[in-house]
Amino acid sequence: MTKITFIEFGGDQHEINVENGQSLMNAAVDNLIPGIDADCGGECSCATCHVILSDEWYAKTGPAGDTESSMLDLSQERVNTSRLSCQVSITDELDGLVVKIPEYQV
Repeated sequence: MTKITFIEFGGDQHEINVENGQSLMNAAVDNLIPGIDADCGGECSCATCHVILSDEWYAKTGPAGDTESSMLDLSQERVNTSRLSCQVSITDELDGLVVKIPEYQV
């Protein structure tokens, strides 16, 4: 199991344990994490699962692909380390991952 911490814009934290292989978005939805709506169901066709990573974690997940980057362009709070959680697959390397949820998704 991989430990992931989601931090809401207001500071509330949600620590969950996740099976490897699933997406970060599915882990959030399965654990009722507020702010991860996942309107498209993980098809990378919206930006309602937007998360912000630290530089360290962003380096471990890798950059957004072209389609993901286009969807992130729809977000008013995109930063250099933004990712769509539907495009991040959980692996052992991500144990301890901390993600922030942007304000507009509250």
